Amino acid sequence: MWLAIAAINLALAVILGAFGAHGLKARATAEQLTWWHTSTEYFFYHAIGLLALGILVKAVPIFPIKTSFILLQIGIVFFCGSLYIMSFGFPRILGAITPIGGLFMIAGWLLLAWNAIKFKG
Repeated sequence: MWLAIAAINLALAVILGAFGAHGLKARATAEQLTWWHTSTEYFFYHAIGLLALGILVKAVPIFPIKTSFILLQIGIVFFCGSLYIMSFGFPRILGAITPIGGLFMIAGWLLLAWNAIKFKG
């Protein structure tokens, strides 16, 4: 399941990146395109991270990744989602959600580090 979710995230990142490069370019402001680009970039980074976690759990099935995976996925939705939505012209106040998503991402990576330190497998 973890690999499938990661693969879906990566496919969506490609689709949204292509849309931003080709479909949004003519209609968006420079600022909106920057938000789109940042969102897509972070989406890719964290989707690749999810893929790595999916591979890790296949190699070491007892390594705890579930909570890190969930935190990263929530972070992707909040961080990237808020930037994507603002890129379509929705109110900038939605940008207040972006750092919350970033905190979820940071928490996911820090929890992974913590689990790696304490893992005895």
